Amino acid sequence: MNNNNALSIRGLSKAYPGVQALQAVDMDIREGEVHALMGENGAGKSTLIKIISGAERSDEGTIEIFGKVYTHMEPALAKELGIATIYQEYIVFPDLTVAENIFMGEKTGSGPFVDRREWIHKARSIFESINVKLDVEKRVSELTPAYVQLVEIARALAKQVKIIIMDEPTAPLSNAEVDSLFETIRNLKQRGVTIIYISHRMSEIFEISDRITVMRDGCKVADFDTDKTNRQELIYHMVNRKIEDNIPRRKVCLGKVVLEAKHLCGNGNIKVEDISFQLRAGEILGLGGLVGAGRTEVSRLLFGADKLTGGEIRMDGKPVHITSPKKANALGIGLIPEDRKQHGAILEMPIRHNISLPIIKKLSKSSFMDFKAEKENVQKQFDALRIKAPSLNQLVKNLSGGNQQKVVVAKWLASKCRVLILDEPTRGVDVGAKQELYKLINTMAGQGMAILLISTEMEELLGLSDRLMILCEGKVTGFIEREEFTQQRVLALASGIM
Repeated sequence: MNNNNALSIRGLSKAYPGVQALQAVDMDIREGEVHALMGENGAGKSTLIKIISGAERSDEGTIEIFGKVYTHMEPALAKELGIATIYQEYIVFPDLTVAENIFMGEKTGSGPFVDRREWIHKARSIFESINVKLDVEKRVSELTPAYVQLVEIARALAKQVKIIIMDEPTAPLSNAEVDSLFETIRNLKQRGVTIIYISHRMSEIFEISDRITVMRDGCKVADFDTDKTNRQELIYHMVNRKIEDNIPRRKVCLGKVVLEAKHLCGNGNIKVEDISFQLRAGEILGLGGLVGAGRTEVSRLLFGADKLTGGEIRMDGKPVHITSPKKANALGIGLIPEDRKQHGAILEMPIRHNISLPIIKKLSKSSFMDFKAEKENVQKQFDALRIKAPSLNQLVKNLSGGNQQKVVVAKWLASKCRVLILDEPTRGVDVGAKQELYKLINTMAGQGMAILLISTEMEELLGLSDRLMILCEGKVTGFIEREEFTQQRVLALASGIM
């Protein structure tokens, strides 16, 4: 082994029922570098990091950590060796506080008792180091997904890590929080810590990584020094075909007002007050703001997932009382939620049933399911979004994170709803699928669907939206017309600068 390598893997293979997740993968990760791992959903990235961290066991191959060879890894051994992993899907104790989640299992104080005051003090110091304001005595169950992700990052930073694996760590973060995270990563790198960084966001990869490995269909297909490659070369190796790396434009043709919110108020995780806007047929209204601005809370009020404490919702000019997601669905409102595992999909059910859920009544005749119609409808969405699975009967829990997201998207595409709320619709979705999804969003808007788009990706928000509504601390700070779109204007309003 090269003495400069922190980690080397040789011949790693892993198969699941109907899927060859990894096939004879060789890879070297140098000590003190940020090594990006890229590939489409289902390329094998998540399986690889699970094997390195001990969450899964490979069928074949070896893992070499700082010169010592292992045929397999265990979570306790990985921790002992200084390997920490921040998974794309959260692993937290929701009923414990932020500080307790960070230091759970760590001994502090003397005797058999833990020193919770010390936990609180250390937790505050960690968040201060990455410029994040968070009440560390708050229960994790009360946090938005973005803050839960920050708890995961803080837990990794609390340990004396030598190798840290980050799987889509910035997906729910604002630009300011991403900058803080990158500064933390650079500090870790200077201390000799090795970072394995997985992201679908090209701009991040070129900003933070030293080298890049591309995977496709369970195999390693290419290695690059970051400064010696470009976006198109990476995309080509990821998907084995050319893809335009931009957001397609469409001809905008607005119709009548479909949905109107008047002075909405709610007491969700973030209190929102006096939210008013109109959404027209064929319009994509972007909802921007920093993490904690109340964007997700607005979407939940519109979908009946949270209770209105004030204000009114109108459909086609008439007041409606949306007291549950079922009623929202009946009115033609769909929601792709930020947290797909908790609110977007039923993981123990197969793909076909998940996609069919909103339209079961439409697919039924005299109380019996029309299975032929269901299969045709589901297959259409399955093919359109290029969901990687051996069949429509594959359980959603066995799919990669990105493919799970595609199933959630497909569910609402199949329903042909009149209003669609998209809360981080491309989170964890690869570049090829993003382009297909962007085209689908534009097509749906072109066909008259009214779309409310929430995204932390500035390029996505500005590229897809016809108009922007910006929130700060639960209130609307301004609207921006398309001809006035700039990142500076968005960030100014998102920060409360009027």
